[in-house]
Amino acid sequence: MASFPTLKTGAVAQYPSSRMTQTATQVYRFLDGTEQRFIAFAAPLRKWQIKLELLDEAELSNLENFLASEAGQSGSFSFTDPWDGSVYPNCSFASDAFKADLKGQGQGGTELIVRENR
Repeated sequence: MASFPTLKTGAVAQYPSSRMTQTATQVYRFLDGTEQRFIAFAAPLRKWQIKLELLDEAELSNLENFLASEAGQSGSFSFTDPWDGSVYPNCSFASDAFKADLKGQGQGGTELIVRENR
């Protein structure tokens, strides 16, 4: 299985990136007005918003090629959480599109959203 690429510095994200957790509850409403609630999945799902700035052309190209090789949202790869170093083996991108902003030499940037799959 492929792993999310690291930058030349060895990092996978830069400040100000963020991470979120998602939980879900299914609610069944009955005719008498009562409700019954169930947990939709056993553990919360994680999502990371990865913001990258001051990248050179090689780093941008590496990220773009990785997204293409993983077929965007339908791929699966392992991702190391930049906050605690935990490895999540089943992750994918939230979008099929790769948007890069190249302002000059060594001044490229992009934003990717990585989500944990179940």
